[in-house]
Parts: sequence; C-alpha cells; structure tokens
Amino acid sequence: MQFVLAGFTPDTGFRIFKFEGIGDDRSRVEFTVRTDLALTRKYGIQMQDLPLLCRGLLDRLDENEAQRHFVFSEEEMRGRAEQRAAEKDVADKKKAARKTPTNNGGGVWRGPGPASESGSNQSTTSNAQ
Repeated sequence: MQFVLAGFTPDTGFRIFKFEGIGDDRSRVEFTVRTDLALTRKYGIQMQDLPLLCRGLLDRLDENEAQRHFVFSEEEMRGRAEQRAAEKDVADKKKAARKTPTNNGGGVWRGPGPASESGSNQSTTSNAQ
C-alpha cells in the first residue's frame, strides 16, 4: 500500500495528519496519525519532518492491519532523536578524520622558504670575499 499525505488538522497541542492509503487495486482508505507537538519540541523533531515520519509509521504496518487511526508515540520520537544523534556523531567523526592543513601549504611547488634563502645569501657572500 502506498500512502499519500492528504493534509493535516491542528488540534490544541497536537497535529493530526491525514493520509490516503492506496491499495494495489487502487482502492483508497483514510488513515490518521496524531502527533504531540510538545513531544516533538522535547526531542528536537522539526515540524517539516513530521509528515515523512508519520508516513514511515504507516509504511511499517502489516497489510492486514484493520486499525486506521494511530499515534506517533514518545518511544518512536525518542528513537528518531537517538538515530539523528548517531548520524551526527558519524558526521562529526568524518570531519575530525580529515587531515588538517599544514603551515607548509604549497611549499613543494614554491621552492625553498625564507630561511633557506637567507642561508644561501650568506654562502654567496662568503664566497665573494
């Protein structure tokens, strides 16, 4: 079954998302998912992520599920927050693993630095005496 967002209804402290489930025979069935906005703030879930998270909940349903009204639970929100924290840790580790630039940027193609030049000037001066 495919689920298409059909809209949402604000309810005091909640948002109720309405989906149409489209079966293989193209029949349509209405589903709703209720989300607690206080919990979304508690777990740092952004409003624009809610429809996709609710659809994910519906996608995990058994095809023979008779229930049509669901609640996006605190447990699921906590799981999403933990997943997001783990993804952030991986990204931070990738950033830390990058090689830090050295102070010798471009030294190979620029030739000897100022310290070498002063040494070479001294050797030419001593040769001239």
